[in-house]
Amino acid sequence: MAKSISSVGVIGAGQMGAGIAQVAAQAGRDAVIFDVAEVALEKAKSGIARRLDRAIEKEQISTADKSAIEGRLSYTTKLADLGGSDFVVEAIVENPEVKEKLFQDLAPHLSKDAILASNTSSISITRLAKASDRPERFIGMHFMNPVPVMELVEIIRGLQTSDETYQVTKELAENMGKKTVLAIDGPGFIVNRILCPMINEAIYLLQEGVQPDDIDQAMMLGTNHPMGPLTLADFVGLDTLLSILELFHRELGEDKYRPCPLLRKYVEAGWYGKKAGKGFYTY
Repeated sequence: MAKSISSVGVIGAGQMGAGIAQVAAQAGRDAVIFDVAEVALEKAKSGIARRLDRAIEKEQISTADKSAIEGRLSYTTKLADLGGSDFVVEAIVENPEVKEKLFQDLAPHLSKDAILASNTSSISITRLAKASDRPERFIGMHFMNPVPVMELVEIIRGLQTSDETYQVTKELAENMGKKTVLAIDGPGFIVNRILCPMINEAIYLLQEGVQPDDIDQAMMLGTNHPMGPLTLADFVGLDTLLSILELFHRELGEDKYRPCPLLRKYVEAGWYGKKAGKGFYTY
């Protein structure tokens, strides 16, 4: 089924969106990246070129491969340019109202058979599907960051998602070189449901006086994690982590998801992690 997907549209030219478009192009698909900001598109283009250059250095691809991949990528600030896509992945801000408005604006431009996927890390797929004009052809496709490196894609079916939509999505992900897991349509799916409370607990230890390096070293050496929880939090973004934990706390109602007060303080200070130059570490 995935062979019928020849073109992929990506909404959002941030780190996730650019990564999704890159792996789609590497898998031989034409990929269109849409963003409202021209500067974001330029940043995505240069970021993809940089990653492909690194792949050439590591002898993973050739210069001819790079040219072919870049030739399959296009960039636009017009939603209408996604009209020719067989499969569209949304990768914008984690705000249900903003996503729902986008799906309504997108509806007139898509062909009736196109599949719409959301890269949301925490929002109900059933809810988002209802806001689209194609609930049975709507699905969750949660890539991990950085997309070109991480092998996992969590697939999430809404109540309305058809079997065919699931099969096409699964085969497309596998064709992109990913391994898939099927998650329940609940807050945080699988990875974030386990990961975010773990990071939150690490922040409680920091609040209690344990040094950041000691926390990270303990988890790296004691559980074979490639990166410590506080370093990972800085890469994820402390503001993003806080919003996910707040969602868990609100929707699941259990105290174990209550965000650590120190996390709130860091976010209030604007110390969001690597993107801000300061989080639990200074960059």
